[in-house]
Parts: sequence; structure tokens; C-alpha cells
Amino acid sequence: QDKEKLEIRKLNDPPSAETVRDMIKYARNVIEEFRRAKHYKYILYHLFSGFLDFFIPPSELLEICELSLDKMGAVFEDSNVYMLHMMYQAMGVCLYVQDWEGALRYGQKIIRPYSKHYPSYSLNVASMWLKLGRLYMALEDRPAGVKALKR
Repeated sequence: QDKEKLEIRKLNDPPSAETVRDMIKYARNVIEEFRRAKHYKYILYHLFSGFLDFFIPPSELLEICELSLDKMGAVFEDSNVYMLHMMYQAMGVCLYVQDWEGALRYGQKIIRPYSKHYPSYSLNVASMWLKLGRLYMALEDRPAGVKALKR
């Protein structure tokens, strides 16, 4: 499934191999940068009992996700693992700041590729359906919530 997991956008003028390599390098770097930013915030929060919680605001973490998704989206399909990783991180930030609509938008983009990349009873797929179900319920869309939770 490597080809599906690293799917490139189907464009009239396909990107060169070098462009794809550069974008993969960018994706790996931005994922690592995001991981460090989250980890740094976590350490500061615990070391200083929350006094520096504002140091790296969630809005900045979300901005990292959105900017990288825009850039990677010029080359990668939404089902590409690098895109999915950043969408998942963006969903997590939205959940953290209680932006239920934003979290739901990202979750809806993630679920189909997850269902394609992972086996039917994968923990990744199941936990995404659970999150979607809870989000639908929180947003008072009971029919969609029940359907997602049943999945």
C-alpha cells in the first residue's frame, strides 16, 4: 500500500521527482517541528505549573498544521500519510481548544483514507469513528452520531 499511502495529486502537469522528494523532506521536517513544539509546551507547562502555558499557544500549533497542509496539498493527495498526520494533529488542537466544528471537519477528511489504509477493525479506524460520533453528538447531530458510533 505504499503507493496509496504516498499518493501524489493528479495534476495536468505532474510534479517532478525532485519536487516530490523535496515535499517529503519538508513534510518530515514540519512533523518533527510540530512534535518538538508540542513537547516543549508540555515540558514548560509541567515545569512552571502552567505559568508559561501561553508560551506556544494552540493557535500557533494550528497555524503550523494549516500552513503545512496548504503547502503539502499542492503536491500530496489528502490520503497521503503526511497530510493525514497533519490533519490528525490539527484535529487534536481543535479538540484541545474545544473547536468542535473544526475537529469534525478534520475528522471527516481523515476517516475515509484511514478506512482505506488500515484494516476494518483497526484501533486507528475505531478510535476515529468514536471521536466522530462524540463530536456529532456534541454538535447535536444525533443521527450522524449514532451512525458513527455504530461503525
